[in-house]
Amino acid sequence: MKLILLGAPGAGKGTVAKQLTKLDGSVQISTGDILRGAVQAGTELGKEAQGYMDRGDLVPDSLIMGIMEGRLQEDDCKSGFLLDGFPRTIPQAEALTELLTKLGISLDMAVDIDVPRDVIFDRLCTRRTCENSDCQAIYNIKSMPPKKEGICDKCGSAIVQRADETEAAIAHRLDTYTEKTAPVAGFYEKLGLLKSITGTSSDVVVDGIQKALGN
Repeated sequence: MKLILLGAPGAGKGTVAKQLTKLDGSVQISTGDILRGAVQAGTELGKEAQGYMDRGDLVPDSLIMGIMEGRLQEDDCKSGFLLDGFPRTIPQAEALTELLTKLGISLDMAVDIDVPRDVIFDRLCTRRTCENSDCQAIYNIKSMPPKKEGICDKCGSAIVQRADETEAAIAHRLDTYTEKTAPVAGFYEKLGLLKSITGTSSDVVVDGIQKALGN
């Protein structure tokens, strides 16, 4: 399958993507992953991106698209790919459409995971992340707490509340999403590629995607 997963922060895109990869071998791709991959590989585009990241600046769309072009042509994408939270803006969506046309790749659909704002707010406020940069396991103190309070099950490091997951930061992130990223769903709707699925359970969303694909 070749899908774009859209939805607000905390909508469950990453969880849904991980479940979908187990179905047919499709690979999960996020901009963070491809940027880190390019930096670690020491590619020219990776080195350029690292300069922006080290300064705390946003990596320009043109650079992201260059790295994305290389990523989509890697062997593991031949089985399919799931773009997790990308594109984030209309210009990125337009650039991605041009890139996919250039590469001769056809999307199956863009999935908008629709979760009520109050549910997302609660999810993110109670989410905790392993502070070990090599682990980054995610927990929820309500629905999926670690076996030992404050300690990661996987590596034993402390789990913390990220700075962008305080109530004020979450409200700002959701407002930014509504303003800049939500319109991307409309872009794909005009192309006839949008499937909106309402569900607070990843199983429900995955089932809806499978049905929409005719599986």
